[in-house]
Amino acid sequence: MRKISIAILMLALAGSAFATLPKPTAAEAEAQAAKKAAADAQAAKDKEALLAKMDALTASWRAKAPGKGLKVNPPTPLPAPVAAVTASANQSAPSGQPDGKLTATGAAAPVTSEKAGTAAPSKDVKPAPSPPASSVKTR
Repeated sequence: MRKISIAILMLALAGSAFATLPKPTAAEAEAQAAKKAAADAQAAKDKEALLAKMDALTASWRAKAPGKGLKVNPPTPLPAPVAAVTASANQSAPSGQPDGKLTATGAAAPVTSEKAGTAAPSKDVKPAPSPPASSVKTR
């Protein structure tokens, strides 16, 4: 009897694990968006403060270093980041396929694979070892 009641309890708990939360109301969604915007603004403000502090520390070190006998090289100028680095990583379509659709040439191309044996092995692949000579004793 005890085993059956434990089994029923486990089933009830398992069923509650698959329950979903209700969708947020419009007011809750708006509050979440406002909270995210405030967090983003605070993060940008913190980033600016960090960069300012780093610049101040660098300037302070550069001012004190010659007095301590340290060689100070001029700061390295950094180029602006390339658009590819700052752009979003999301793609609108698969690479090399116009509008994300397979072209006729791509569809007509045969599927080849070294692993499946439908393509010749690459030149850098090691050949399979040859079997031992008949004069060599194996177990």
